[in-house]
Amino acid sequence: MIPKVTVTFADSAVSDLQDILAYYEEQSIPDTGKRLVVRIIEDIELLKEQPDMGRVLPEFEFEYLRELIHPPFRIVYRRDKKRIRIVRVYRFERLLKMP
Repeated sequence: MIPKVTVTFADSAVSDLQDILAYYEEQSIPDTGKRLVVRIIEDIELLKEQPDMGRVLPEFEFEYLRELIHPPFRIVYRRDKKRIRIVRVYRFERLLKMP
């Protein structure tokens, strides 16, 4: 049995999720935003048991930077040996840029 890894969120990812909720609130469909965020969190929870299920980010090709696609969003995470760090959650037509 593969041991579960810990999942944590960077401030940027938390901010992204808050922005998603705010956007749908502004569109007067807050329930849609809440449903999307719940589904995104459910996808992230799967990483605890399947940490390599995401593909390597095509922009960088670093084995440790991966993503899950949850249309219309990309869930970008850093895969370390015992930890997953959710880095960003944003619309998939955007390319990730390193600072």
